[in-house]
Formats: sequence, structure tokens, C-alpha cells
Amino acid sequence: MKKHLNTLYITSDNAYVHKERETFVVEVDNKKVFQAPVHSIENIVCFGFKALSPALMAFCAENNVGISYLSENGRFLARVSGAQQGNVLLRKAQYAMSESEPRSLSIARPMIAAKVANYRNLLMRHQRNHPAAEGGGDLADVEAVNEGNCSRAVESVSAAMGERLHDIEKSETLNELRGIEGECAAMYFGVLSVLIKVKDFEFRARSKRPPLDPANALLSFLYAILVNDVRSALETTGLDPQVGFLHQLRSGRPSLALDIMEEFRAYLGDRIMLNLINLKQVSINDFEIRESGEVRMSDDARKTVLAAYQKRKQEEITHPFLGEKMTIGLLPHIQAQLLARYIRGDMKEYPPFYMN
Repeated sequence: MKKHLNTLYITSDNAYVHKERETFVVEVDNKKVFQAPVHSIENIVCFGFKALSPALMAFCAENNVGISYLSENGRFLARVSGAQQGNVLLRKAQYAMSESEPRSLSIARPMIAAKVANYRNLLMRHQRNHPAAEGGGDLADVEAVNEGNCSRAVESVSAAMGERLHDIEKSETLNELRGIEGECAAMYFGVLSVLIKVKDFEFRARSKRPPLDPANALLSFLYAILVNDVRSALETTGLDPQVGFLHQLRSGRPSLALDIMEEFRAYLGDRIMLNLINLKQVSINDFEIRESGEVRMSDDARKTVLAAYQKRKQEEITHPFLGEKMTIGLLPHIQAQLLARYIRGDMKEYPPFYMN
């Protein structure tokens, strides 16, 4: 079993990262602020183009430690890597499978089924934790009525998504599958605002480039660091993150990483976003609205999100397919390994991740 390692996130504008003997050292304004053994770090993620010493970059390239550069709001900019690693036969099998729509569909179907089921699970969890307020005749207040209406809307969407799961199993083309996935996503985001319990935060619809409200800014940021983790897991396994089965090929696009990330959006994106807002770990004052309408997070808010994400990755669960205990941070690696086994022909079906 692979050991779960940490990701080092560099957010400070004045940071400089270098290697000192067998440790990574972070300095800010020429003062040492962090130091960790090199064997404990799996990835270094820099927000903006921070200074890294040549010796550190060479060490990372030789030892498969990923270095990624993201914009301040989490948009992927670049990645530094050494010589390509991994089994060339596995990649050839991956490329051949991606050229076949029926074989691509055999992987894409379970991935999207897991995505929809995990979204539905999140909505049903909300239903259990926040049952609809019962009416009190003429004395029922407006909030109770609204809560009941919202609860019924969530219940209706949950039921509809359950029906779409059967349609996913029967889908015969990738375009048909993409259509069902898009419909389910629209239904889910249509009621996501019900799960947000802090009045200052509004969520009307999913907006990406740019995010137009704080909740969307949080989601986009979390999805960006999640896809980076999935990409690293695929590269470590020997798969090509650029060549996917559901997301179409596009220059510079990590299509396979986006495919696998579908399974984790609710579990490692939306749930963390909801907790950050509902537990008031972030406030509306942590966000700035630009003239263009784009919403940006403050530096402190980014640090809070990264801390919550790292904490979540350290938690332990039992993998629903393997039945083994592991940290949540290992899940992308496990799914990448299971996918590789399926591509090699060692498994009859690819088992996606379903959250409890």
C-alpha cells in the first residue's frame, strides 16, 4: 500500500524554497518559516511563480516529486516534471482504449454513475440532517414554510437523479452520457443553495471562468487543487493524464485527471466548501468582487481552504471496493491503480469511488 505523503502549498509572494541537506526549506523575507524532510513531501504547489532553487527542482524531477504552478485563484498554469516514467505498454493500452468509443464508454459510465450517486448522497445526507419543518396551520411562520419547500425541492432532485442512474447504465454513446451528466449537474446545482446555511453566501448557479460568487470561488479553487492531486496520482501510476475517456482531447487539458475527478467532486470539493461556509471558517469579508464581476479569495481565505483540504486528506476511511483502511489523500492513487489494472485486462470492470 502506498504511503500517504503531504503536499506543500506555497502562497506567500516573498517565498523562496530550497533544499538543505535532506529537507525542503521555505524562507519568507530571508527568514526560515518551514522545514520538512524531503521523503515526507509528494507535491509542491505554488500559487503564482514563486522562486524555487535549481537544486530543489532537479531533486524533485529525479525523485518524482511534482511541482505545479497555479494562479492565485487556483487556475492551472504549468507543471515541472523530469523524464517520463511508467510502463509504456500500459500507456499504449490506454491510448488504444481511448480510440474506441465502446471501450471508453465502459470506463466513463461507472465514473459518471459514481459522480451522480455521490451528488445524490450529499443531498440525501442534507435531508437526514435537516428534515422538512412541519406546518403549524395558520401559525406556521414563513421560514418554516420556505424550509419545507426547499426540502421538497431537494427530495425531488434526489429522486430524479436516482432515475437518471438507470439511464446512465443504458447509455449507448459518450454524447448521450455527457447529456445525462449535464442534466444531473444542472439539477444538483439548482438546489445546492439549500445546503448553504449562512445568509451572506448566495449560490444561484455554477459559474467557473470567472466565479461570480464566493461559493463558486471556493468550489473552483478546491476543484483546481483536487485535479492537481489526481493528475499526480495518474503520473505516478504510469498513466497519461492527458488522454481521457469522457472528456475530449484538448491541447494542455488533463482529460483523464478530469475524468477521475468526477468521482471526487462531491466528496473532496463540495463537502469541504459547505463545511467552510456553514461552520463559518470563512466569512463574506474574505472575498473581493472585481469590476468584471469575478470574485477573488483573500490570501488568508486560501490558507484556510488549503488547511481544511489537507486535514480532510489525513482522515481515514475504509475503501468501499477494497475494504481496506486508508487515508482519504490516498484515494486518487488507489483509483488510478484500479484503472490501470482494468486497462491492462486484470479486472473485468473499473470500480469507481462511491462515498458513504
